[in-house]
Amino acid sequence: MAPHSNYDEDEEIDFSDLREQFEVRLDEGLDTFVVVDGCPIVPEDSKAKLVKFLCKKMGDAGKTSPDAIFMPIDEATGKTQGYAFVEYETPEQALAACKKLNQVPLDKKHTIFVNKLTDIEHFGREGRIKDEYVEPEIEEFQEQEHLRSWLSDQNARDQMVMYRGDNVGVFWNKKKDAPEPVVDRMHWTESFVQWSPLGTYLTSIHAQGVQLWGGPGWKRIRRFAHPFVNLVDFSPNENYLVTWSNKPIVIPEVIPPNFPLTPNEDGKNFIIWDIKTSKVVRSFASIDTADAANKERKKISWPSFKWSSDDKYVARVVPGQSVQVYQTPEMNLLGKKVIKIEGVVDFEWQPAVPTTAKGKPQTEQLFAYWTPEMNNQTARAGLMSIPSKEIVRTRNLVMVSDCKLHWQSGGKYLCVKVDRHTKTKKSNYTSLEFFRVTEKDIPVEIVELKQVVVNFSWEPKGDRFVFITIDEAVAGAAVAPKSNVHFYAPEKVKNGVGEFSCVKIVEKKNSNAIYWGPKGRFVLVATVHSQQSFELEFWDFDFEGEKQKQENASGKELSANLLLMATSEHYGVTDVEWDPTGRYVATSASAWKHQMENGYHLFDFKGTLLREEHIDRFKQFLWRPRPAIMLSKEEQKTIRKNLREYSKIFDEEDEFEALTANKEVVDARKRMLDEWLAWRERSQQDLEIDREEVGWVPVVLDDDKEDAVVEEIVEEVIMETEEEIS
Repeated sequence: MAPHSNYDEDEEIDFSDLREQFEVRLDEGLDTFVVVDGCPIVPEDSKAKLVKFLCKKMGDAGKTSPDAIFMPIDEATGKTQGYAFVEYETPEQALAACKKLNQVPLDKKHTIFVNKLTDIEHFGREGRIKDEYVEPEIEEFQEQEHLRSWLSDQNARDQMVMYRGDNVGVFWNKKKDAPEPVVDRMHWTESFVQWSPLGTYLTSIHAQGVQLWGGPGWKRIRRFAHPFVNLVDFSPNENYLVTWSNKPIVIPEVIPPNFPLTPNEDGKNFIIWDIKTSKVVRSFASIDTADAANKERKKISWPSFKWSSDDKYVARVVPGQSVQVYQTPEMNLLGKKVIKIEGVVDFEWQPAVPTTAKGKPQTEQLFAYWTPEMNNQTARAGLMSIPSKEIVRTRNLVMVSDCKLHWQSGGKYLCVKVDRHTKTKKSNYTSLEFFRVTEKDIPVEIVELKQVVVNFSWEPKGDRFVFITIDEAVAGAAVAPKSNVHFYAPEKVKNGVGEFSCVKIVEKKNSNAIYWGPKGRFVLVATVHSQQSFELEFWDFDFEGEKQKQENASGKELSANLLLMATSEHYGVTDVEWDPTGRYVATSASAWKHQMENGYHLFDFKGTLLREEHIDRFKQFLWRPRPAIMLSKEEQKTIRKNLREYSKIFDEEDEFEALTANKEVVDARKRMLDEWLAWRERSQQDLEIDREEVGWVPVVLDDDKEDAVVEEIVEEVIMETEEEIS
C-alpha cells in the first residue's frame, strides 16, 4: 500500500500544539519595562549625562542601570525625543516605579510620567485608537442651575437638612411652624450627610464613593469614586475635597474601561480631589506609626490634612518628625522638602489673615505647632511663617502633659491650652497662654488656673472667650466632679485690646460644652451626652440694660455686660447647631448616640422654645451654611444705624405672615365644613332613593297634636373594664 494512502487532502491538520510551543511571544518579558515621558530634550553629546541622572532617579523604585535605559535620538535634529524606555530586574519593580515616580518633578521645568510598556496592549489595542484624526464634537452649552439660589429667598429664611430613619430631607425654617419641605428622598446616603463650608453642596456617602448635590432641582453635581470611603473634608473655599477610607485602595491588574482611578492610587487611603473637574489631584497612604505597628485600632485625628485659609496650602503632620506642606494646585512639597520639627505632635493653620497693628495685611500664612518635653529639652509652642518657613515666635513650656491649640476665628489671637502636672505628678492643672499675633513681637499673656480646663471656645470674630474647668476627681467617687464655667473679656483701654480678665464664674454646674452664635455676643453653655443632666443656658455678653455685677479682681471696666437670658432642658441632647445668621439654635438627640426621645428642639437666640418635635430614628440636624457677607463695613454700619426702621418693616411682615396663617386655618376649616355639608346632602338624596325602592313611607305627625312627644334614646358608655379570671 502506498504511503499515506489514508490521507485526505481536504482534511485540515491541527498545528496548534506546535504553534503554542514555538511561537515568538513579543510581550514576554516586557512587563519589566516602563516608558518614561516628559524627559528633557538634549543634544546627543549630553545624552549620557541625562541617562545617568535619570538612572539615579529611577533607582528609587528598583534596580536598573544606564545600559538598561534606551533613549532614542531624532535623526533630523540630533536630539533626544523626550522619552525613554527603562528596564528593571522584576515586574514588581516596574509596577512600583509607576506608582512611586509617576508625575514626579525631575527638575524645575520637567515632570516625568511613568507607565508600563505593556499598557500599550491595553490602551492601544486595535479599534481603540483610530488611524485617522476625527475632530471631537463640541457639546452644546447647557445652562446649569444656580448653586446658591437659596440665598435669594425674600424672607431670608435658612435651610436645614434632617436625616431621620432612611430619609434625608432639606427644609425651610418656619420658626414655630413645621418646616417647609424642599426635597425629601429615601436612601439618599448610606452613612451620613454633610454640607460644604459655604453651603453650595450637600454631600452623600456611599460604598462606591462620594456624591455632591445642589441647585434648585437637587441634581447630582459631582461624583468621586473612592471605595469604602469613611470620612470627607472640604477646603475652606470649596476648591478641593479630601476623602479617606480605612481600607487601602486596591487597583485590579487589568483595569476595566472608564475606571476612575489609576495605579497611582493603589494602596492609598487618602485622595485629594479637584471639585470643579472631579479629578484626582494627589493620593496618599496613611502614615505608619508605632501604634499602627501594634495593630491596635486607633481613633484617627480628623481632619488629617489641614488647609490654609486661602486653599493655597494643605499640610499634615508626621508625628514626632515633621510637617508636610503641599502647595496647590501642583500638590508638590513646599520647597521639595518636609519641614522637620523634632517631636512635633500637632499643628493648626491660622484661620484668617488679619491686619497688623499698623493696619497693613499680614504678608504670609502662619501655623502654630507644639512639641513635648524630650531629650532634656522643655516642651515648646511655636509659630511658623509659610512659605518662608521662618519661626516667628516660640515659647518654652515646663511640666507639660498635653497641649491644645485654639485660634481665634480672625487669626488675631492664639490660645495654647497647656495641661500641666505637679512635680510629684499626682495632680494636674491648666494654664492658658495667649499669643497676640498682630501686636509687635507677638507678646504672650498667661492666665494661670488651679483646675483642669476641659473645654475652651473663642467668641467668633471677637476677643472674648469662655472655658469650663473641673476639679480633681476623687478616686472611687460615684458622682462625677462638678464643673465651673468661666467668662472672660478684655479690659477697656483707649488704644488696642487690654488684658483678659474674668467677668463671671458660675460654679457647681454639670456643663461640658460651649456653643457661640456665629456672629458672637450670644453663647449657649450646655450639658451634652449625659444621662443625668440636660441643662441649656443662654448668655448675652452685651446686655443693653442695667450694668451687671462683674468679678473682675483688677476693678477695671471690661468690654462685657454679661446676663443669663434663659435656661432650658432637652432630655438626652447630643448635638447643638446655631443657624448661620445667629437667630435660631437647634438642639437634637441623635439615634446614633441613644434611642430615647430622639428628635430636635428649636430655640431663638434668647432661649425661647419655638418648636419641639420627636422623630423616631432621628440622626442628624445640620443648618445650611452661608457664604461670607459681600457688604462693605460702611454698608453694614449703615444698616445697623437704621436697624429700628428695618425692624418696623420686619414686624409688619411677621404680623402679615401670622394673619395669613390664621386665614389659611379659617379657609381650611370652611373648606372642610363645605365638604361635609355636600356629603350630607348626597347622603340624604341616596337615602330617599333607597326608601322609594323598598316602599318605606316615613310616619307623618299630625300638626293638630301639639302635645306629641318624640322620644330619643341615647346609649353612652361611661366606663368599661376588663378582668381576667384564672
